[in-house]
Amino acid sequence: MFDVVIVRYGELALKSPGVRNLYERILVRNLEAMLRQKKVSFSRVHREWGRIFITSDDPEAAIAAADVFGVVSTSAAKIIEADVDEAAKLCADIGTDIINEGESFGIRARRVGKEGPSSTDIGRLCGDAVWTRLESIGKTPKVDLSNPDREISVEMRQNKAYVFTDIVKGVGGLPLGSQGTMVALMSGGIDSPVAAWLMMKRGVKVIPVYANNIPFSDERALERAIKAVELLQKWSPADHMKMYEVPHGKNLDEFMKKCIVKNTCLLCKRTMYRMAYEIMKKENADGIITGSSIGQVASQTAANMHAEIYGLGIPLYHPLIGLDKTEIIDIAKRIGSYDISIMPTSGCGAVPVNPEVKATFGSIVKEEEKVDIEALVNEAVSNAKVIHMGDE
Repeated sequence: MFDVVIVRYGELALKSPGVRNLYERILVRNLEAMLRQKKVSFSRVHREWGRIFITSDDPEAAIAAADVFGVVSTSAAKIIEADVDEAAKLCADIGTDIINEGESFGIRARRVGKEGPSSTDIGRLCGDAVWTRLESIGKTPKVDLSNPDREISVEMRQNKAYVFTDIVKGVGGLPLGSQGTMVALMSGGIDSPVAAWLMMKRGVKVIPVYANNIPFSDERALERAIKAVELLQKWSPADHMKMYEVPHGKNLDEFMKKCIVKNTCLLCKRTMYRMAYEIMKKENADGIITGSSIGQVASQTAANMHAEIYGLGIPLYHPLIGLDKTEIIDIAKRIGSYDISIMPTSGCGAVPVNPEVKATFGSIVKEEEKVDIEALVNEAVSNAKVIHMGDE
């Protein structure tokens, strides 16, 4: 009994008119792409002040739209004329269908604009209509505006009114593509897909980069990383992602042969940052996303994270930096990446038994002087493979 989906957004409403107009247009594009990806039938997605509307009677439309970054909530609604009497009649019809004997109800009314009856008047008139109708069919009506068993909402705008009963919580954030592009280091483990997803939620398109550690890892690690990126692709229906697979095993071998073994992980991370930086420049991107969480593993102590970036001048973003593992796992389960990330792999055979946990930046710089780091990075990036996601 609906013919439109109301799409609500949050932060966009706080932007300047020009920025808001741009973000809304991006959001409309992303909504259309998500609906097509999920094979939801619709005829139109259009904007009005403070709302976006999807013309559709597909029962999956509101759920699909709620998975688009920037959407706060959605509701499947019935469109009627902006007339209180007509709204009251429809509320009574709906109340008859959904309110069972002994259940309470509440009317949530909202008036957009200054003309016509107020929100309070709309709510009172629609509530009276529901009450009268329930009494007429032998039900005992109960009103509870604080915590009703059933809610009926009315949104009265200038030319149309919308009546609905359910609100689907959206993913929130900003429209994907509104905040540029960044490179995301992608291992396929629990942390890196969550880090990339959180930045996507903030409007950033991501280009995943996977450092392939073969022969110190196996093919299962690459397969897991690809599956993680395929999952992220589902959250980015308007654009096909591409993933860089960069050979990194030779670099690790050089570090293990020529440098102090306990520093291998630090040298590995600095080299991955350098490789990602070269790809960032190639792609005209704006930064590099990591899955680092302070103190979670040996390479992520405060001292080591300082040493890892010393002298590099690379723009790094750590969206997980203050989260603990439980919080990260909760997000992974919610977005669908957790089961992928716990797929078995051989792990990394280059990790030292006793890794450095309190490095000084001076010592790491001296360690790098033992290898031709620039040549290693250039060779690895020049031999990178590009894997395209989302192609039919």
